Amino acid sequence: MRGKIIGLTGGIGTGKSTVSQMLRDLGAFVVDADVWARRVVEPGSEGLREIVEVFGEGVLQPDGTLDRKKLGTIVFQDEEKRLKLNRIVHPRVQQGMWQETADYWKDHPGEPVVWDVPLLIEGTAKRFVDEIVVVYASPATQLRRVMERDGLSEEEALRRIQAQMPIDEKRAVATHVIENDGPLEFTREQVQALWQKLRAESRSGHSSSR
Repeated sequence: MRGKIIGLTGGIGTGKSTVSQMLRDLGAFVVDADVWARRVVEPGSEGLREIVEVFGEGVLQPDGTLDRKKLGTIVFQDEEKRLKLNRIVHPRVQQGMWQETADYWKDHPGEPVVWDVPLLIEGTAKRFVDEIVVVYASPATQLRRVMERDGLSEEEALRRIQAQMPIDEKRAVATHVIENDGPLEFTREQVQALWQKLRAESRSGHSSSR
């Protein structure tokens, strides 16, 4: 039996990865789009072959693996190239996520599954989720965290933030919002309450029949 797919998203520097780990700690089954994004471009994969075809061999490391940092620099500065990359990677990622989810439901029918997807709302994955959880932090907090985490200048960090949909726009379409501007304990309390609610709904048989 199909359970609900809960889409988890946020923006750069909002703390989505922190919330994702909290959910795992509570026993949630999390299907991670970033994990699949790496798998579908492993050496020998069709995804990597297509990326080299479009972007050239300069995006490869000497050992033949994808130089994600170099490719990231290219696509963050050019919207058209970013869209080209998405068209190569996203369908393959979604196929892998569906397979992982279906395999889980064979042994855990009706259980909710969390899809951790950075570009959930911008991309096509939102069509497949039943509810959307947005991890929110104010733009000022985002900027500070990205600068500290990645060692970027304010200008570089802003460019990365502005390459994404504004976090307030994501918040507007959320089913649930996790506020992550404050202390970690406050975030954890919200995550625990949300997961208890989702599990209770699945036990009550309210899962979608789509």
